[in-house]
Amino acid sequence: MTAQHSEGPILTRSSDLRIGRLAICAVAVAYLWLQSPPDGLSTSGWHVFIVFLGTILGFILRPMPMGPLVLLSLATLILAESIGGAPHLSIKSALSGFANSTTWLVVLAILLSGTVIRTQLGTRLALLCFSLLGRSSRGLAYAIGLTELILAPFIPSNTARGGGVIAPVVRSINEALRESLDAPSLPIERYFISCGAHSNLIASAMFLTAMAANPLVAAAGLEVYGIDFTWTMWFVGAIVPGLAGLFLLPLLLRVIFPHDVYAVTAARQRAADQLEELGPVTRNEMLLIGIFIAMISLWITSPWHDISTTAVCLCGVVAALLLRIDRWEHFIGHAEAWDTLVWLGGLLTMANALKHYGVIHFFSGRVSQELSLTTPLLVALALALLYFYSMYGFSMLTGHIIALAAAFFILGQQAETPPLLMIPLIAYLSTLCGCLTNYSTGPVIIYFNQGCIPPATWFRSGFLVSIFHLTIWLGLGLPYWKWLGWW
Repeated sequence: MTAQHSEGPILTRSSDLRIGRLAICAVAVAYLWLQSPPDGLSTSGWHVFIVFLGTILGFILRPMPMGPLVLLSLATLILAESIGGAPHLSIKSALSGFANSTTWLVVLAILLSGTVIRTQLGTRLALLCFSLLGRSSRGLAYAIGLTELILAPFIPSNTARGGGVIAPVVRSINEALRESLDAPSLPIERYFISCGAHSNLIASAMFLTAMAANPLVAAAGLEVYGIDFTWTMWFVGAIVPGLAGLFLLPLLLRVIFPHDVYAVTAARQRAADQLEELGPVTRNEMLLIGIFIAMISLWITSPWHDISTTAVCLCGVVAALLLRIDRWEHFIGHAEAWDTLVWLGGLLTMANALKHYGVIHFFSGRVSQELSLTTPLLVALALALLYFYSMYGFSMLTGHIIALAAAFFILGQQAETPPLLMIPLIAYLSTLCGCLTNYSTGPVIIYFNQGCIPPATWFRSGFLVSIFHLTIWLGLGLPYWKWLGWW
């Protein structure tokens, strides 16, 4: 009885808080809606822009999940007949983003990531890396990075990859060390937790399909610059600075989180025991490995054939079904995939509408004169730094990307920055900037919630890691992209 009374006020306060946040978004949209559009911008364009701003504000305040929030925005535009220009076309235009190949690339990849988890292939690979490399604390740290690198191309949910596959193994390793040394806590736990969180972000930056919001950056680059930053280009541009980051990260974190040299035999043995509990490699795991090798081969060789990245991913899903590696019931029950379809498809609809009604052209014209007096390279670097550290003002990476990626591309375009300098800068830094806070993305939150690192310590170490990322991706990435002939 007491529990019921204690839960009631909590639920009420939570509900009131959500309603209050939604009211803030609604009032902001209503106020701007009643204002006259700026000279040079149509009423329809102004309304689309206002609803888009309201959506971004909702992502920041979080009055409701992303999917329902995007549907609410689309419904507002449909009822206002702002998209399509005529009532009988409104619904067709509002649903256009759901037919976008970028939307389905992410959805299909998420479906396959569920197969990796259900077959336990991801867990097996993680435990195998820990067993092979776990002869020292540094070896265990490199095992985390290697597992992320292997799984990242196929699991676009960095939360599922980092939080669902690798973080439990890291927790188990820490528990084994505590038990072997009969200690309630150990400084080395902070080291492993930080390696897990930051390795996840580096791996997420290295592949187009390593994070759900990465294709949004590629789509924005295509809209603004007219350049298709494909899976292969993304990977080629990230491989050198990415591998350097994964190699050097454990060395940096060893300095940030100093600890004694412990015998990690117990931790390695725990991983070996858990690997043995999984039993021999199954038929489904072997077939899934074959499918992934074929997919990677087709993605890498895409310049020599006409099979799109999305088509390759679709074939992977079909192969998993035909070979009975997974069941359709599992796919249709994968809530994350269909939730992503809703919010990503809706956002791409609004992005298309912003371009169609001249909103992007309107704002790009406003900033072109101010940026014309600065050298393009300096503008690109300044915009990259501003974009990176603006993450402090956002509660999640996806909201940060949606709100700012296209805007910064427009600023770079007006300053005549080289397209293949600006696109990779924003693309890779979009995920790496998650190092700054303890709430930037799902896996970071999961690692932080293991309870070993206080918030202030996480912020301080995150800032140091941010300097590390910028040093590598600017200091090494810029000359490497120059060597590739990108700028």
